[in-house]
Amino acid sequence: MESSLEIGFLRVAEKAALAAARTMGYGNRKYSDQVAVEAMREDMSKLNMRGTIVIGEGERDKAPMLYVGEVVGREQDEHGDTNPEVDIAVDPLEGTNLCATGAPNAITVLAAAEKGGLLNAPDIYMDKLVVGPTAAKWVSINNSVEENLRQMAEAFKRDVNELTIVVLDRERHHDLIGHIREAGARIKLIGDGDLSAGMSTAIRGTGVHGVMGVGGAPEGVLTAAAMRCLGGRIQARLRPLEKWQEQRLKDMGYTDSNKVYETNELAGGDDIIFVATGVTDGDLLRGIRFFGGGIRCSSIFMSLKANTIRFVDTIYRDDLTTPITM
Repeated sequence: MESSLEIGFLRVAEKAALAAARTMGYGNRKYSDQVAVEAMREDMSKLNMRGTIVIGEGERDKAPMLYVGEVVGREQDEHGDTNPEVDIAVDPLEGTNLCATGAPNAITVLAAAEKGGLLNAPDIYMDKLVVGPTAAKWVSINNSVEENLRQMAEAFKRDVNELTIVVLDRERHHDLIGHIREAGARIKLIGDGDLSAGMSTAIRGTGVHGVMGVGGAPEGVLTAAAMRCLGGRIQARLRPLEKWQEQRLKDMGYTDSNKVYETNELAGGDDIIFVATGVTDGDLLRGIRFFGGGIRCSSIFMSLKANTIRFVDTIYRDDLTTPITM
């Protein structure tokens, strides 16, 4: 993708984060999500691309903006040339509850790839196993929890009780949590945000060695896009939890409930861009900071094709007479 698109994607994520951050602590997660969606959609419409939302806010009848199948961007550039086709996956505000309560790790996320480069996953759940590069070749979602933890410990050359595994704090994970504790690993329970946690497995210094459990399928595709750039691995199975979700899978042509999706099946593109911007302070990114002369935001920007990962600190200035601080 052209460099102008890369900068544009970064700006889209930042503007959504800025909008959401202004609602932090209001206690209204739907409003926080709404303003993030509107800001992301507005800036995305200005980009020189024929974009199609493949992971978004849901079906058209449930989402007025950034719905699956929505066309975004511009058909032609300023010279009249046809712009490239791009598939887009977004989570305008991962951690709506986190933002609403001012809790850590709320982020805005966007991934892009050439047409067909991202799986159009149904908006249901996935059973996921996510690890960084160190343990990528050592684990399998078909193994028991105990076996995977032993393999991870061997990969990291440490004891199992020195591993930290992130799990969403949900009733459905009662047995999983019991198995992890019985094996001796440490657990970090989170209320929301398994995408942010998944990225953390591939970045040293976060203290996260793996993510296990059932979370959203759309977030699984976004995690895969990040893992392609970071060298990590996600394995996943589609996991319907209700009858209507089983029917949804059949309607979309997903007939093998036991199929394990690898990272490059969820995000198989050769030209993947991934951007995340912090809304609230977290393990990976700092949140939006307001100061007298403007606003400061922190993002991670990754390009598979360029093989680059950038941590970007951006300041939007309101008052040029006010000095910035480090």
